[in-house]
Amino acid sequence: MNWEKDVSLASRTWWKVGGNADFFVEPTHFQDLKAAYLSALEKKLPVTVLGGGSNVLISDEGVRGLVLSTRKFKEISAEEKDGALWIRAQAGTPKADVVKIYLQRKLDPALFLCGLPGDVGGGVFMNAGVSEAVTPREFCEIVHSIEVLKPDGALKTYAHDDLIWSYRKTKGWQEGVITAVILKWPLKENPQVMNLVREATKRRLSKQPLNMPSGGSTFKNPLPDKSAGFLIEQAGLKGFQIGGARVSEKHANFIVNVGGAKAADVDQVIRHVRKTVFEKFSIELETEVRYLGQWT
Repeated sequence: MNWEKDVSLASRTWWKVGGNADFFVEPTHFQDLKAAYLSALEKKLPVTVLGGGSNVLISDEGVRGLVLSTRKFKEISAEEKDGALWIRAQAGTPKADVVKIYLQRKLDPALFLCGLPGDVGGGVFMNAGVSEAVTPREFCEIVHSIEVLKPDGALKTYAHDDLIWSYRKTKGWQEGVITAVILKWPLKENPQVMNLVREATKRRLSKQPLNMPSGGSTFKNPLPDKSAGFLIEQAGLKGFQIGGARVSEKHANFIVNVGGAKAADVDQVIRHVRKTVFEKFSIELETEVRYLGQWT
């Protein structure tokens, strides 16, 4: 498939900021994805995988090499077997599509997934999860295996226990491109799950600035009893703004684009928040954000 040149990436991210990709491709089929990936490696071009665009901050200077978008790589199937529901989802499948399948069968993973943005590939990459005390609450609890396209062209399957899962991070599969995720959960109905999802969605709408461009939660929670949002609020940083990037007054762990923000504005707000929280509480905040592109 043809590669597009000098493509703007801002509209493809939740923050609506960032520069252009030197080359851009958005495959819908595995063979096209494989051909683009291997061709870029052969040309010695760096490859950046871009999924749903949440939790990523793309530099104003853009991204060198090939940006491989998985947004249209989203086939999904489900089957009931051996007392469990098995879902196979290509990496670009929105988590919302997986939620629908779990809801149809009244299964608990719908509850934690309903609060997560992005796609399943990103969910595995950062072991996405929620802070609420629910079961399951992280991707590591529902993943059976993943498929990864390796630099030599092989498609390798990694079982759950082949991977190293930690808080908002997964290792053990690199390098390569995650192409599909296989999820498994027991067929044990929870008649209340639909109501719980409705209530959780209402709470998030009331507490999070979901009507404004943001990257999702900006920082990892540093301690079990102290959330990043609480610390940022206690540091008096709600409403702090540089350029078009502002710490949300609604939820302090969200940095929102109030209009005309640059990636550099978001980065400077992140740096100021980390510095201020450390000075006040001696706690180092770590971002959930993945920086992409040319950063000095």
